[in-house]
Amino acid sequence: MTTFQDIINSEKPVLVDFFATWCGPCQMLSPILKEVKDSLGEDVSIIKIDVDKNQALAAQYQVRGVPTMLLFQKGKTLWRQSGVLSKQQIIQAIKNNQF
Repeated sequence: MTTFQDIINSEKPVLVDFFATWCGPCQMLSPILKEVKDSLGEDVSIIKIDVDKNQALAAQYQVRGVPTMLLFQKGKTLWRQSGVLSKQQIIQAIKNNQF
């Protein structure tokens, strides 16, 4: 079984979306992240973490509000942002923060 640590230790950037099912802005962000994935393809992995089902993980990364996105590469946090951003803002953040 692949663990969260295995995923974020990837050579390619991994965008983690900490969300909650009851969160309106989180639901707005979901199709935007799909567009980001469609644009960047295999250049990035995007995973979603439900904070209600993964409270320890959310606490470990000090996620206080949802949605919160963190960008990881090789296990390091490269970028962090709370709230809903546009597709272009997210793509720019990923491109600006790669190793």
